[in-house]
Amino acid sequence: MSATEVHGAPPRMDDGRAPARSGDRRFGLPTATALVVGSVIGTGVFALPSALAGFGPISLVAFVLVSVGAIALAWTFGALNRRVPGSGGPYLYAREAFGDFAGFVNAWSYWITAWAGNAAIVVAWVGYVEVFWNTSHAKGWSILIALVGLWVPAAINLAGIRSLSVVQVLTTVLKFVPLLFMATVGLLFIKSANFGEFNASGGSALGAISAAAAIALFAYIGIETASVAADRVMDPRRNVGRATVLGTLACAAVYILGTVAVFGTVNHDALVASTAPFTDSANAIFGGEWAGNVVAVAAIISGFGALVGWTLIVGEMPQAAARDQLFPAPFARESRRGVPAYGIVGGTVLASALTVVSYTSFTRVFTTVVLLSVLTAVIPYLFSAAAQVYWLLTEGRRVRSGHLLRDLVVAATALVFGFWALAGSGYQAAYYGLFCLLLGVPVYIWLKVGRREYGQTPTGRLADGAQR
Repeated sequence: MSATEVHGAPPRMDDGRAPARSGDRRFGLPTATALVVGSVIGTGVFALPSALAGFGPISLVAFVLVSVGAIALAWTFGALNRRVPGSGGPYLYAREAFGDFAGFVNAWSYWITAWAGNAAIVVAWVGYVEVFWNTSHAKGWSILIALVGLWVPAAINLAGIRSLSVVQVLTTVLKFVPLLFMATVGLLFIKSANFGEFNASGGSALGAISAAAAIALFAYIGIETASVAADRVMDPRRNVGRATVLGTLACAAVYILGTVAVFGTVNHDALVASTAPFTDSANAIFGGEWAGNVVAVAAIISGFGALVGWTLIVGEMPQAAARDQLFPAPFARESRRGVPAYGIVGGTVLASALTVVSYTSFTRVFTTVVLLSVLTAVIPYLFSAAAQVYWLLTEGRRVRSGHLLRDLVVAATALVFGFWALAGSGYQAAYYGLFCLLLGVPVYIWLKVGRREYGQTPTGRLADGAQR
């Protein structure tokens, strides 16, 4: 039997969660934090300065506001995981608070985010690979490079959790050092003339900030990955929340300072047209091409590590829902290596298809796919924040009053942030995102009919005494 031959999914516990995994299939706080940082810092941060440059330096205001919202979300995910443990993250929290259909919508939406996000990551990753190879950006070769970038991470995931853990920690360290360098030393070489017009969008300041925020939010998609894979984390009640908050804080610091450095070291017009802005920034600082090549290598490593982490998540989310019979049954199965092979392969096929379509049909490939991923990610974020607010208002009397007020403010901030990000996604992204989301309705009907169910089924977790 091959390593990817699937077996039945492990049985569920009485409270609906999967049983604890064996030690060789779980990881601790360092790897959980690396999963968050590795999933958040992919190639997005290396490509975003170009995408944001069209709005001008006003987009930095959006980045700061998005960072505040992301930290509030990270805190909320940590609190939710302590109260409702188990893999699935946003799916789990929405189903617990609002029932089966809400859980399914979140699982379906987040699943789209995962594989569509991989398409966006690999498009930006190709831009840095092409610093060294296919410098003419021939479309056919770009597509081939992208497909390699999607399927090698899939193979690493199919090899098992140990392989993923080693790659995730190593790539996180290798990507963080050059980014930290650019976010600190790069600030010393800023020239104010490079920033250009403060609001270069041609529209209102509020409109520019909202539109830039929708793109900037893509840089933070992934802060919830430790909660999505919580069953694979040792001592998840303690480590998932810590990994989420620590990882988000580290990413926020590097993101904001690094983007300021790029804006201030690369001429605005050149930055708008750049496919590798951090490479251009390093070259502008040190002269020649060697520094930019070093940054390009870091971006390649970074994107590869992000693709490895997200390829796991593209299987974990539907697996959690499938175990509750709210996703097609094959997604619940695991390979001999203990990974959700069906979801990994299926998600990689879809990401590959979207990548090919993007290169052949979209003029602004990265931005178009990013906005689709952001919209489908914001929906689970909204439901997660709403679940926390809902619980605090109904059961929060069990929490000390000072903590209740603090937690309500944080959760409400995350909720408002979600609505703001949704509003800034744009009509095109809203159309495609809503269309993809509603495609899940026939799937939900099919699942319910197959179970001969009509109406709501109890979730059982809180009723069976899950800790809050």
